[in-house]
Amino acid sequence: MPVELHQLLPFLAASILITVVPGADMALVTRQVLIGGPRLAQRTIFGNLTGICVHGAALAVGLSALLVASATAYTVVKLAGAAYLVWLGIQTIRAARRAAPATPDAAPDGAGPISPRRAFAQGLVSTVLNPKPALFFLTFLPQFIDRHEPVLSQTLFLTLVHVIVGLVWLTTYAYLVHGARQVLTRDRFRRWLERSTGAVLIALGVRVAVERR
Repeated sequence: MPVELHQLLPFLAASILITVVPGADMALVTRQVLIGGPRLAQRTIFGNLTGICVHGAALAVGLSALLVASATAYTVVKLAGAAYLVWLGIQTIRAARRAAPATPDAAPDGAGPISPRRAFAQGLVSTVLNPKPALFFLTFLPQFIDRHEPVLSQTLFLTLVHVIVGLVWLTTYAYLVHGARQVLTRDRFRRWLERSTGAVLIALGVRVAVERR
């Protein structure tokens, strides 16, 4: 295994938490479910995950040289990742205080049915052009990289883990929305999910900041 188990388990937990935080990907999946059902949403999910692979591959190319060459750069990236987690947790908790965003339940006026290819492209473009996944890979994923071991294989492996987490969660979410949309869109449920997730993200950020390798 490219990554040690004691590194993989915390990464897996953090990856799950970050993945389930409501964002552009979940909003787009919700829209596609309401327009064309889970099958159409699945195409968008594949597009989202392809975009994640793009971000992961870009990081793998540049991260190897950065982490191997400079211990200082490694420390800076580690602290930046901790700050990002805390910031994301705070933003998530703050979002719980706001009203639930409206979710479109139909295609825009004048738009025809969305083809599977177009649904895939929407997921891909929304993820590639979203700075949040890039920030995640740049500042968070390196926390779980051992710079004394082959960095490229570790980066690609962790990217694969994150993609699998995204596939499982977004697919599950799409079917939950399809079968129980009234429950999942209730304001009380959204607030509980965001507050709980935000608190855990802050705790993870503190852990990353104080942990020594």
